[in-house]
Parts: sequence; structure tokens; C-alpha cells
Amino acid sequence: MRHHENEPVVVNRDVKAVLVPAGVEVKLRTGSVGYLTQALGGSFTVYVEGNLFRVAGEDADAIGREPPTRLELAPDATDADVEKLAWEQMKTCYDPEIPVNIVDLGLIYSCAITSRADGTRAIAVRMTLTAAGCGMGEVLVQDVKEKLALIPTVTEPDVELVFDPPWSREMMSEGARLQTGMM
Repeated sequence: MRHHENEPVVVNRDVKAVLVPAGVEVKLRTGSVGYLTQALGGSFTVYVEGNLFRVAGEDADAIGREPPTRLELAPDATDADVEKLAWEQMKTCYDPEIPVNIVDLGLIYSCAITSRADGTRAIAVRMTLTAAGCGMGEVLVQDVKEKLALIPTVTEPDVELVFDPPWSREMMSEGARLQTGMM
């Protein structure tokens, strides 16, 4: 997948964005000009007027991009199938500053699926952050919730942010350590 390094963008409608790394929601105005610095996992990081902003995938059209495709699940899917899709979905969640997904960063501690009699499912995820004071924490938690809610049959994604055990770079996948130079 391309990282779209320094690809020019023009905001073609007012759009909600999140200031990185503060995690504060702002509005990018129509006509704002900047650069796309990262397009991973269906969300976009843009550099406008000296700041980084995260634009959600559902608002891709505001910066001239395509929104992510809709998820499908076989009618006879098992809880194991749903869990596999949940992990795949979480691998589409990226820290806006680091081009590595949160699973390979080692931020996901657990993912549990619970089936209900009516055929729906709940998902419980425990995750952490690379730094406890990260302003993007709630944004990442919301991103995980939204991506899990896209899975057919899932009605209650519950994402809990925990700091025990504390994250360390040893939790990263080997590929993530190589990519970030943290070997």
C-alpha cells in the first residue's frame, strides 16, 4: 500500500478532522490546501498550515479520495471467523504519526467474541497506547470501535484502554520493529 508521501490535497468541503497528536477535533475548511502524508487503514493524515490532521475514511471524499469498501461475512460464519475478521479490521487502525498498524505495534492485548441467541455478537478488546499521555488515545479507541462495528453481526464493540502491563517496544512484531528502526 502506498503511503502517499507529500501528495497535494485540497479540501473540497468543510470536514471534521482530528489535530495530531493533541487529539482535538477541528474543522478543515473548504479550500484548505496541504499534503497527504499517510493513507493507511481507511483514514488519512494530512499536513495543512504546519499541522497534522487525521481525516476519517467516511470523509474521504472531502479530500478527493475513495471511502473504504464494505465488509462481508458468510451467513454461516463462526465466532472464529468473526474474530479473524476483527483482527484484520484492527490491523487497519494506524497511529496517525507512525505508519504501523496498532496490532503490529503490540497495542492490542486481547480480543474476545461473545455470541448471542439472536445471532448478534459482542466484541471485547483490551488495548493500550505507546505512551499513557498520548492525546490520540481516545481517537484510536474510537477508530477500533468503528472498524469493529462494521463487521456484520457485531452490535457491541467494547474497547477498553488499559495501561497494565505498560507497553514496551518488545511487544511490537519483528516487522514493525524493522520498519521503525527499533531492533
